[in-house]
Amino acid sequence: MNTSFDLESLIRPNIRSLVPYRCARDDYDSGILLDANENSIGAVTGPEGNLNRYPDPHQDELRRAIANVRGCRPEQIFCGVGSDEAIDILIRIFCVPGKDSIIITPPTYGMYKVAAKVNDVNVIEWPLTKDFQIDPSSFPHPASSVPLLFLCSPNNPTANNLKREDIIQILTTFPGIVVVDEAYIDFTDQQSFVKDLDQYPNLVVLQTFSKSYGLAGIRLGLAFASEAIISWFLRVKAPYNINVLTSRVALDALSQTSTLQKNIDLILSERTRVMTSLTHIPAVKHIYPSDANFVLVRVENAFHVYKTMADAGVVIRYRGDQLHCDSTIRITIGTPEENDAMLAMLKEVTS
Repeated sequence: MNTSFDLESLIRPNIRSLVPYRCARDDYDSGILLDANENSIGAVTGPEGNLNRYPDPHQDELRRAIANVRGCRPEQIFCGVGSDEAIDILIRIFCVPGKDSIIITPPTYGMYKVAAKVNDVNVIEWPLTKDFQIDPSSFPHPASSVPLLFLCSPNNPTANNLKREDIIQILTTFPGIVVVDEAYIDFTDQQSFVKDLDQYPNLVVLQTFSKSYGLAGIRLGLAFASEAIISWFLRVKAPYNINVLTSRVALDALSQTSTLQKNIDLILSERTRVMTSLTHIPAVKHIYPSDANFVLVRVENAFHVYKTMADAGVVIRYRGDQLHCDSTIRITIGTPEENDAMLAMLKEVTS
């Protein structure tokens, strides 16, 4: 148990005194609705289903469905416009602009730093080791206030899980909020930290519909945390942040368990095949272990390889500018046909 954690002391004073916007659907959501200045005649286009009406501001049905799948309570879930909205709201709730800092662990997902800079919050870098793990013994102890620490597991761009025992050690000692970004959790055997919310009151877990569900286009991300933390999310968020169409698609996706598993199995099978095939390309110098739907590869002349392939129509990602990632490319696992084309071109470009 983390005895140094005090939620109320971490929340910005202006957020503690915030009177949240109260929208019409907080009061009534059925009947003759003439209270929200909607167009009662109806929408000019789009599928049927009352698109002229504002969506549920609390996403109650969607949160119940997610809770059933992920094994938590609806009150422990925030639905956002991608995980990026959750990242931004976390910084706005807990970090005083021009004063506070967040800790990130490069190489890692770039939006943590971007969101901090947008909110005028300092960024303290606690680099991963050369094998892309955190080292709790080297944890920084900055003089400034640090309400938030971001950990990405499986990590992007390195594709590996952070060691669970190391994350737990940080959860039990860091006096602020520990954010564990699990965007790629469905591609790994590691247990999600969503199951541990009741044990760690300073834990926030991020997930998304963009990866395993294949729904990047609907822009739906999730934050899981204690009811106390989620209540602050709900006070700060925009009143109708999740639209009706996004909710409909997400609800349908949550019922497609067999298709979800079939797609995950195919991606994992293709990941193994791609990684094996990469070992036969002489220019490939190292293939890093992957717990995600992509693989990080060290290759000769990485930027030239990336640019040449992209110009020819096969777009991978150059990551050689990231810490400990010299001369690397990041390859997303595609369809079997896409993977075949990528491997053939990589072999051609590097031969």
